[in-house]
Amino acid sequence: MLNASFKLNLDKVISSLLIILMTLMVLNVTWQVLSRYVVQNPSSFTDELSRYMLIWLGMLGAAYVAGQDQHIAIDILPRRLHGKSKMKLMILINAVVLLFAFLVMVLGGSNLVYITFILKQKSATMQIPLAYIYTILPVSGLLVIYYQIFQISHHYRLYKS
Repeated sequence: MLNASFKLNLDKVISSLLIILMTLMVLNVTWQVLSRYVVQNPSSFTDELSRYMLIWLGMLGAAYVAGQDQHIAIDILPRRLHGKSKMKLMILINAVVLLFAFLVMVLGGSNLVYITFILKQKSATMQIPLAYIYTILPVSGLLVIYYQIFQISHHYRLYKS
């Protein structure tokens, strides 16, 4: 489960989903502009749909970037450390990110999905259950956790050698 080929396949799936989401979002917003200014009959669902696609794009994108270890970071201390000290710091950073993803994204996101499902909240225009929209929070949290465990194991192997 923590081998590099699984991670590469997961990266390909997520990047493909991100490309599809971005393409659909561009088409949706283009239709929104055309229907408003050219046809003079604005589409009612495009604004809401683009908002929800942006949520999915942002959350999946954050998980993907975390998997590539390209997320925004202040790297003053890691640049100054070398050897085992640097590896210990990197493991600690990955563990903190993992803890955040578990507490906020998985537990908090699952709670949000559960509440919106129980309350049967639906989107205003499209009448989609909001629980479906918010499902991306715990899913992307699980992806971040997987990527952090992968990186911790990588740093640990470097630390031990």
